[in-house]
Amino acid sequence: MRIVRAKDYQDMSRKAANIISAQVILNPEAKLGLATGTTPIGAYDQLARWNAKGDCDFAHVQTFNLDEYRGLSHDDPQSYHYFMRDKFFNHINIDLANTHVPDGSNLDAEAACYEYDALVKGVGYVDLQLLGIGNNGHIGFNEPDDHFSKGTHCVDLTESTIKANSRLFEREEDVPRQAYTMGVQTIMMARSILVVANGPKKAQAVYDMIYGPVTPSCPASILQLHTNCTVVADEEALALCPQE
Repeated sequence: MRIVRAKDYQDMSRKAANIISAQVILNPEAKLGLATGTTPIGAYDQLARWNAKGDCDFAHVQTFNLDEYRGLSHDDPQSYHYFMRDKFFNHINIDLANTHVPDGSNLDAEAACYEYDALVKGVGYVDLQLLGIGNNGHIGFNEPDDHFSKGTHCVDLTESTIKANSRLFEREEDVPRQAYTMGVQTIMMARSILVVANGPKKAQAVYDMIYGPVTPSCPASILQLHTNCTVVADEEALALCPQE
């Protein structure tokens, strides 16, 4: 696992965007796994600026998002379909037909998950998977458990995740209690992985991801076993980690 220290959120975002843009420049038809949440927004902003300048072309890129709330329509302002368009896709020259997010509007969980798994497997998995990390060590919506998940599946969100995500809703009770998420095995099939983290609330999870035992009680810890994983984090998120 390669650790890249950033001074602050802005520096973290730029360093992460550099890694993503390099992937796209080297392979204009790259398949990118993308994440939502507040952490990657700065990287998306930077990529959009480079795209506007002509430095990074997304015309032939395909994207596959990690997860989506179950029960929300694609146009719901709280859905990840909407988030990705609002924060990234509407600001770059990507073909929206090449952007993919699990279908949270399909309440048939088995069908929705099977369809998304087939889609990701059909392109040979992603070249680069962008991940955030939850305060409890979750990646995607893969919550702490007694086993590592495999394919896309429906999860019951933990109270800590619901509370953390409530900042994006008017009320905590408005946060959906279930989501569809790529499984840990699917994430690990990515040819490279990029984890971004910032702020003191992520410090324990980041330490456990990098230095703790590999255990499903901290899903991100399995990334220690990936052959090409880079962590870009600011000083606060790396506060518990030794200087190397």
